[in-house]
Amino acid sequence: MNDNVMSKHCLTGLRMWLGCLFLVLSTGISAQNVTVDASIDSLQRFIGEQAHIKLEVSCDAGQKVQMPLFADTIVTGVEIIDIAKADTQYLNNRERMLITQEYTVTSFDSAAYYLPPFEVLVDSVLYRSESLAMMVYPMKIDEENPEAIFPPKEIMAMPLTWQDWQGVVWKFLLLLPLVAACIYLIIRFRDNKPIIRKVKLEPKLPPHQLAMQEIARIKEEKSWQKGDPKGYYTELTDVIRTYIHERFGFNAMEKTSSEIIDYLQESKDREAIEELKQLFLTADLVKFAKHAPLLNENDMNLTNAIEFINRTKVEVDPNEKPLPTEITIEEKRSRQAKLALIAGIVFFALSVLVVAFFMGRDIYNLFF
Repeated sequence: MNDNVMSKHCLTGLRMWLGCLFLVLSTGISAQNVTVDASIDSLQRFIGEQAHIKLEVSCDAGQKVQMPLFADTIVTGVEIIDIAKADTQYLNNRERMLITQEYTVTSFDSAAYYLPPFEVLVDSVLYRSESLAMMVYPMKIDEENPEAIFPPKEIMAMPLTWQDWQGVVWKFLLLLPLVAACIYLIIRFRDNKPIIRKVKLEPKLPPHQLAMQEIARIKEEKSWQKGDPKGYYTELTDVIRTYIHERFGFNAMEKTSSEIIDYLQESKDREAIEELKQLFLTADLVKFAKHAPLLNENDMNLTNAIEFINRTKVEVDPNEKPLPTEITIEEKRSRQAKLALIAGIVFFALSVLVVAFFMGRDIYNLFF
Protein backbone atom coordinates (compact mmCIF):
# COMPACT_ATOMS: atom_id res chain seq x y z
CA MET A 1 0.00 0.00 0.00
CA ASN A 2 2.87 2.32 0.87
CA ASP A 3 4.58 1.43 -2.39
CA ASN A 4 1.52 2.40 -4.37
CA VAL A 5 1.31 5.77 -2.62
CA MET A 6 4.97 6.43 -3.24
CA SER A 7 4.65 5.53 -6.89
CA LYS A 8 1.69 7.91 -7.29
CA HIS A 9 3.67 10.72 -5.64
CA CYS A 10 6.59 10.06 -7.98
CA LEU A 11 4.38 10.16 -11.05
CA THR A 12 2.81 13.43 -9.91
CA GLY A 13 6.21 15.04 -9.28
CA LEU A 14 7.49 13.87 -12.66
CA ARG A 15 4.48 15.40 -14.40
CA MET A 16 4.98 18.74 -12.65
CA TRP A 17 8.69 18.77 -13.51
CA LEU A 18 7.97 17.99 -17.19
CA GLY A 19 5.32 20.76 -17.29
CA CYS A 20 7.75 23.32 -15.89
CA LEU A 21 10.44 22.22 -18.37
CA PHE A 22 7.98 22.57 -21.29
CA LEU A 23 6.93 26.03 -20.08
CA VAL A 24 10.55 27.21 -19.84
CA LEU A 25 11.41 25.80 -23.27
CA SER A 26 8.33 27.37 -24.93
CA THR A 27 9.12 30.75 -23.31
CA GLY A 28 12.71 30.54 -24.59
CA ILE A 29 11.56 29.66 -28.11
CA SER A 30 9.09 32.62 -28.14
CA ALA A 31 11.79 35.00 -26.90
CA GLN A 32 14.15 33.85 -29.62
CA ASN A 33 11.68 35.12 -32.25
CA VAL A 34 12.67 38.76 -31.44
CA THR A 35 16.30 39.93 -31.26
CA VAL A 36 17.57 43.46 -30.54
CA ASP A 37 21.22 44.24 -31.29
CA ALA A 38 23.10 47.53 -30.85
CA SER A 39 26.62 48.30 -32.07
CA ILE A 40 28.93 51.33 -32.30
CA ASP A 41 31.49 51.88 -35.03
CA SER A 42 34.31 52.92 -32.62
CA LEU A 43 34.65 52.85 -28.86
CA GLN A 44 37.30 55.59 -28.73
CA ARG A 45 37.31 59.05 -30.29
CA PHE A 46 38.33 62.66 -29.72
CA ILE A 47 36.13 65.53 -28.59
CA GLY A 48 33.78 66.67 -31.36
CA GLU A 49 34.20 63.59 -33.53
CA GLN A 50 31.06 61.77 -34.57
CA ALA A 51 30.11 58.18 -33.77
CA HIS A 52 27.51 56.01 -35.47
CA ILE A 53 25.33 53.65 -33.41
CA LYS A 54 23.40 50.98 -35.31
CA LEU A 55 20.27 49.42 -33.79
CA GLU A 56 18.89 46.25 -35.44
CA VAL A 57 15.57 44.57 -34.57
CA SER A 58 14.72 41.15 -36.01
CA CYS A 59 11.17 39.82 -35.66
CA ASP A 60 8.36 38.08 -37.50
CA ALA A 61 6.77 39.91 -40.39
CA GLY A 62 3.57 41.65 -39.38
CA GLN A 63 4.62 42.38 -35.81
CA LYS A 64 4.23 45.97 -34.63
CA VAL A 65 7.61 47.50 -33.73
CA GLN A 66 8.19 50.78 -31.89
CA MET A 67 11.78 52.02 -31.94
CA PRO A 68 13.19 54.00 -28.97
CA LEU A 69 12.47 57.73 -28.86
CA PHE A 70 15.14 60.28 -27.90
CA ALA A 71 15.03 64.04 -27.57
CA ASP A 72 18.53 65.42 -28.14
CA THR A 73 20.76 63.23 -25.95
CA ILE A 74 21.15 59.53 -25.19
CA VAL A 75 22.81 60.22 -21.85
CA THR A 76 24.20 63.41 -20.36
CA GLY A 77 27.23 64.44 -22.45
CA VAL A 78 26.35 62.35 -25.55
CA GLU A 79 24.37 64.47 -28.00
CA ILE A 80 22.32 63.17 -30.90
CA ILE A 81 23.14 64.91 -34.19
CA ASP A 82 20.93 62.90 -36.54
CA ILE A 83 18.51 59.96 -36.49
CA ALA A 84 18.30 58.21 -39.83
CA LYS A 85 15.03 56.89 -41.14
CA ALA A 86 14.41 53.26 -40.17
CA ASP A 87 15.17 50.78 -42.98
CA THR A 88 13.10 47.56 -43.21
CA GLN A 89 14.27 44.39 -45.01
CA TYR A 90 12.15 41.26 -45.44
CA LEU A 91 13.80 37.83 -45.10
CA ASN A 92 12.84 34.16 -45.49
CA ASN A 93 10.21 34.72 -48.16
CA ARG A 94 8.89 37.72 -46.24
CA GLU A 95 8.29 35.68 -43.12
CA ARG A 96 10.84 37.68 -41.12
CA MET A 97 11.86 41.33 -41.17
CA LEU A 98 14.99 43.17 -40.11
CA ILE A 99 14.60 46.83 -39.05
CA THR A 100 17.77 48.94 -38.95
CA GLN A 101 18.09 52.47 -37.56
CA GLU A 102 21.27 54.53 -37.26
CA TYR A 103 22.01 57.27 -34.73
CA THR A 104 24.78 59.83 -35.23
CA VAL A 105 26.15 61.09 -31.88
CA THR A 106 29.03 63.21 -30.58
CA SER A 107 30.42 64.54 -27.31
CA PHE A 108 32.22 67.72 -26.36
CA ASP A 109 33.38 66.55 -22.92
CA SER A 110 36.18 64.04 -22.43
CA ALA A 111 34.96 61.12 -20.31
CA ALA A 112 34.02 57.45 -20.38
CA TYR A 113 30.35 57.17 -21.22
CA TYR A 114 28.05 54.25 -20.45
CA LEU A 115 25.20 53.90 -22.96
CA PRO A 116 22.29 51.97 -21.42
CA PRO A 117 20.45 49.28 -23.42
CA PHE A 118 18.13 50.46 -26.17
CA GLU A 119 14.49 49.59 -25.40
CA VAL A 120 12.22 48.40 -28.24
CA LEU A 121 8.51 47.54 -28.05
CA VAL A 122 7.38 44.61 -30.23
CA ASP A 123 3.64 43.93 -29.98
CA SER A 124 3.66 45.91 -26.70
CA VAL A 125 6.38 43.60 -25.25
CA LEU A 126 9.60 45.34 -24.12
CA TYR A 127 12.93 44.08 -25.47
CA ARG A 128 16.38 45.47 -24.65
CA SER A 129 19.70 45.45 -26.47
CA GLU A 130 23.09 45.09 -24.88
CA SER A 131 24.65 48.18 -23.31
CA LEU A 132 27.45 50.11 -25.06
CA ALA A 133 30.42 52.21 -23.96
CA MET A 134 32.22 55.15 -25.56
CA MET A 135 35.53 56.75 -24.50
CA VAL A 136 36.02 60.40 -25.48
CA TYR A 137 39.59 61.80 -25.28
CA PRO A 138 40.64 65.45 -25.22
CA MET A 139 42.71 66.87 -28.07
CA LYS A 140 46.47 66.76 -27.55
CA ILE A 141 48.01 70.25 -27.38
CA ASP A 142 51.71 70.92 -27.77
CA GLU A 143 52.16 73.43 -24.99
CA GLU A 144 55.87 73.88 -25.81
CA ASN A 145 55.00 75.12 -29.34
CA PRO A 146 51.94 77.37 -28.99
CA GLU A 147 52.65 78.94 -32.38
CA ALA A 148 51.65 75.62 -33.93
CA ILE A 149 48.04 76.39 -33.00
CA PHE A 150 46.40 78.38 -35.78
CA PRO A 151 43.12 80.27 -35.54
CA PRO A 152 40.22 79.19 -37.77
CA LYS A 153 40.81 79.96 -41.40
CA GLU A 154 38.61 82.38 -43.30
CA ILE A 155 35.95 81.11 -45.66
CA MET A 156 37.45 80.45 -49.05
CA ALA A 157 35.77 82.37 -51.87
CA MET A 158 34.71 80.07 -54.67
CA PRO A 159 35.10 81.29 -58.27
CA LEU A 160 31.86 82.39 -59.93
CA THR A 161 30.46 80.08 -62.60
CA TRP A 162 27.82 80.42 -65.32
CA GLN A 163 25.24 78.90 -62.96
CA ASP A 164 25.87 81.83 -60.60
CA TRP A 165 25.57 84.47 -63.34
CA GLN A 166 22.81 83.06 -65.52
CA GLY A 167 19.99 84.48 -63.38
CA VAL A 168 21.48 87.99 -63.62
CA VAL A 169 22.05 87.66 -67.38
CA TRP A 170 18.50 86.51 -68.13
CA LYS A 171 17.01 89.30 -66.02
CA PHE A 172 19.21 91.85 -67.81
CA LEU A 173 18.06 90.58 -71.21
CA LEU A 174 14.45 90.87 -70.04
CA LEU A 175 15.10 94.37 -68.73
CA LEU A 176 16.29 95.77 -72.08
CA PRO A 177 13.01 95.43 -74.07
CA LEU A 178 11.01 96.64 -71.06
CA VAL A 179 13.10 99.82 -70.81
CA ALA A 180 12.89 100.35 -74.59
CA ALA A 181 9.09 99.98 -74.56
CA CYS A 182 8.75 102.38 -71.63
CA ILE A 183 10.92 105.04 -73.34
CA TYR A 184 9.01 104.66 -76.60
CA LEU A 185 5.63 105.19 -74.89
CA ILE A 186 6.94 108.23 -72.99
CA ILE A 187 8.16 109.80 -76.25
CA ARG A 188 4.80 109.08 -77.89
CA PHE A 189 2.98 110.68 -74.98
CA ARG A 190 5.15 113.81 -74.93
CA ASP A 191 4.97 114.17 -78.70
CA ASN A 192 1.41 115.44 -78.90
CA LYS A 193 1.38 116.03 -82.65
CA PRO A 194 -1.91 115.46 -84.44
CA ILE A 195 -2.35 112.36 -86.47
CA ILE A 196 -2.34 113.26 -90.18
CA ARG A 197 -4.45 111.23 -92.56
CA LYS A 198 -4.67 111.66 -96.31
CA VAL A 199 -8.01 110.85 -97.87
CA LYS A 200 -8.43 110.38 -101.62
CA LEU A 201 -11.79 111.51 -103.00
CA GLU A 202 -13.09 110.26 -106.29
CA PRO A 203 -14.35 113.03 -108.66
CA LYS A 204 -18.07 113.70 -108.74
CA LEU A 205 -20.06 113.62 -111.94
CA PRO A 206 -21.23 116.95 -113.36
CA PRO A 207 -24.62 118.11 -112.03
CA HIS A 208 -26.45 117.55 -115.29
CA GLN A 209 -25.20 113.96 -115.61
CA LEU A 210 -26.31 113.14 -112.08
CA ALA A 211 -29.70 114.68 -112.76
CA MET A 212 -30.15 112.76 -116.02
CA GLN A 213 -29.30 109.48 -114.24
CA GLU A 214 -32.00 110.15 -111.63
CA ILE A 215 -34.58 111.09 -114.30
CA ALA A 216 -33.80 107.88 -116.19
CA ARG A 217 -34.44 105.94 -112.99
CA ILE A 218 -37.77 107.73 -112.39
CA LYS A 219 -38.82 107.14 -115.97
CA GLU A 220 -38.03 103.43 -115.68
CA GLU A 221 -39.96 103.00 -112.44
CA LYS A 222 -43.11 104.66 -113.92
CA SER A 223 -44.58 105.35 -110.51
CA TRP A 224 -47.39 107.51 -112.05
CA GLN A 225 -48.76 104.39 -113.73
CA LYS A 226 -48.99 102.67 -110.33
CA GLY A 227 -51.40 105.23 -108.94
CA ASP A 228 -48.80 107.30 -107.11
CA PRO A 229 -48.56 110.67 -108.91
CA LYS A 230 -47.59 112.47 -105.71
CA GLY A 231 -44.50 110.30 -105.25
CA TYR A 232 -43.61 110.71 -108.93
CA TYR A 233 -43.73 114.54 -108.86
CA THR A 234 -41.95 114.70 -105.48
CA GLU A 235 -39.00 112.73 -106.85
CA LEU A 236 -38.95 114.68 -110.11
CA THR A 237 -38.98 118.13 -108.45
CA ASP A 238 -36.31 117.00 -105.93
CA VAL A 239 -34.03 116.06 -108.85
CA ILE A 240 -34.57 119.51 -110.42
CA ARG A 241 -33.99 121.32 -107.10
CA THR A 242 -30.74 119.38 -106.54
CA TYR A 243 -29.59 120.20 -110.07
CA ILE A 244 -30.31 123.93 -109.61
CA HIS A 245 -28.37 123.89 -106.30
CA GLU A 246 -25.33 122.22 -107.88
CA ARG A 247 -25.51 124.18 -111.16
CA PHE A 248 -26.31 127.71 -109.96
CA GLY A 249 -25.19 127.56 -106.31
CA PHE A 250 -28.71 128.41 -105.18
CA ASN A 251 -30.19 126.50 -102.23
CA ALA A 252 -33.30 125.42 -104.08
CA MET A 253 -34.11 122.60 -101.65
CA GLU A 254 -35.35 125.09 -99.03
CA LYS A 255 -37.17 127.46 -101.42
CA THR A 256 -40.71 127.42 -102.76
CA SER A 257 -41.51 126.97 -106.41
CA SER A 258 -42.19 130.70 -106.95
CA GLU A 259 -38.90 131.66 -105.21
CA ILE A 260 -37.00 129.34 -107.52
CA ILE A 261 -38.68 130.80 -110.63
CA ASP A 262 -37.95 134.35 -109.45
CA TYR A 263 -34.30 133.48 -108.95
CA LEU A 264 -34.05 131.97 -112.42
CA GLN A 265 -35.70 134.94 -114.10
CA GLU A 266 -32.27 136.40 -114.66
CA SER A 267 -31.56 133.59 -117.17
CA LYS A 268 -31.92 134.58 -120.83
CA ASP A 269 -33.66 131.31 -121.77
CA ARG A 270 -37.20 132.35 -121.02
CA GLU A 271 -38.69 129.33 -122.75
CA ALA A 272 -36.85 126.90 -120.45
CA ILE A 273 -38.07 128.82 -117.42
CA GLU A 274 -41.66 128.73 -118.63
CA GLU A 275 -41.45 124.96 -119.09
CA LEU A 276 -39.99 124.60 -115.59
CA LYS A 277 -42.72 126.85 -114.24
CA GLN A 278 -45.38 124.55 -115.70
CA LEU A 279 -43.65 121.54 -114.07
CA PHE A 280 -43.64 123.16 -110.60
CA LEU A 281 -47.25 124.28 -110.98
CA THR A 282 -48.45 120.76 -111.79
CA ALA A 283 -46.37 119.33 -108.94
CA ASP A 284 -47.88 121.76 -106.42
CA LEU A 285 -51.40 120.90 -107.57
CA VAL A 286 -50.71 117.18 -107.21
CA LYS A 287 -49.12 117.47 -103.77
CA PHE A 288 -51.43 120.05 -102.18
CA ALA A 289 -54.70 119.98 -104.18
CA LYS A 290 -54.83 116.23 -104.93
CA HIS A 291 -54.83 116.99 -108.68
CA ALA A 292 -54.90 113.90 -110.94
CA PRO A 293 -52.83 114.72 -114.03
CA LEU A 294 -53.35 112.95 -117.34
CA LEU A 295 -50.78 110.56 -118.80
CA ASN A 296 -49.73 112.97 -121.54
CA GLU A 297 -49.37 115.67 -118.86
CA ASN A 298 -46.91 113.48 -116.93
CA ASP A 299 -44.87 112.78 -120.04
CA MET A 300 -44.85 116.45 -120.93
CA ASN A 301 -43.54 117.48 -117.48
CA LEU A 302 -40.83 114.82 -117.65
CA THR A 303 -39.82 116.18 -121.06
CA ASN A 304 -39.81 119.74 -119.67
CA ALA A 305 -37.44 118.69 -116.89
CA ILE A 306 -35.06 117.12 -119.42
CA GLU A 307 -35.22 120.20 -121.67
CA PHE A 308 -34.46 122.52 -118.75
CA ILE A 309 -31.40 120.51 -117.82
CA ASN A 310 -30.13 120.36 -121.40
CA ARG A 311 -30.61 124.13 -121.93
CA THR A 312 -28.82 125.14 -118.70
CA LYS A 313 -26.08 122.52 -118.38
CA VAL A 314 -22.38 123.38 -118.57
CA GLU A 315 -20.62 121.27 -121.16
CA VAL A 316 -17.32 119.58 -120.23
CA ASP A 317 -14.60 118.21 -122.46
CA PRO A 318 -15.53 114.54 -123.08
CA ASN A 319 -11.82 113.64 -123.51
CA GLU A 320 -10.85 115.13 -120.18
CA LYS A 321 -10.76 112.52 -117.44
CA PRO A 322 -11.16 114.09 -113.99
CA LEU A 323 -8.47 113.12 -111.51
CA PRO A 324 -9.24 112.14 -107.94
CA THR A 325 -8.53 114.81 -105.39
CA GLU A 326 -6.48 114.16 -102.22
CA ILE A 327 -7.27 116.05 -99.05
CA THR A 328 -5.39 116.06 -95.75
CA ILE A 329 -7.28 115.60 -92.49
CA GLU A 330 -5.68 116.34 -89.15
CA GLU A 331 -7.03 114.51 -86.14
CA LYS A 332 -5.97 115.13 -82.59
CA ARG A 333 -5.15 112.15 -80.45
CA SER A 334 -8.24 110.98 -78.61
CA ARG A 335 -8.66 110.80 -74.84
CA GLN A 336 -8.80 107.01 -74.97
CA ALA A 337 -5.44 106.88 -76.77
CA LYS A 338 -3.84 109.09 -74.10
CA LEU A 339 -5.21 106.94 -71.31
CA ALA A 340 -3.91 103.83 -73.08
CA LEU A 341 -0.44 105.42 -73.35
CA ILE A 342 -0.45 106.34 -69.64
CA ALA A 343 -1.51 102.81 -68.66
CA GLY A 344 1.22 101.33 -70.86
CA ILE A 345 3.86 103.64 -69.34
CA VAL A 346 2.82 102.71 -65.78
CA PHE A 347 2.82 98.97 -66.58
CA PHE A 348 6.25 98.92 -68.22
CA ALA A 349 7.73 101.23 -65.57
CA LEU A 350 6.58 98.90 -62.78
CA SER A 351 7.92 95.91 -64.73
CA VAL A 352 11.31 97.63 -65.06
CA LEU A 353 11.43 98.33 -61.31
CA VAL A 354 10.52 94.75 -60.39
CA VAL A 355 13.06 93.14 -62.74
CA ALA A 356 15.77 95.64 -61.69
CA PHE A 357 15.10 94.89 -58.01
CA PHE A 358 15.52 91.13 -58.44
CA MET A 359 18.60 91.58 -60.63
CA GLY A 360 20.18 93.88 -58.02
CA ARG A 361 19.40 91.37 -55.28
CA ASP A 362 21.11 88.59 -57.25
CA ILE A 363 24.21 90.76 -57.82
CA TYR A 364 24.32 91.63 -54.09
CA ASN A 365 24.13 87.95 -53.14
CA LEU A 366 27.03 87.16 -55.48
CA PHE A 367 29.48 89.63 -53.98
CA PHE A 368 28.32 90.21 -50.41
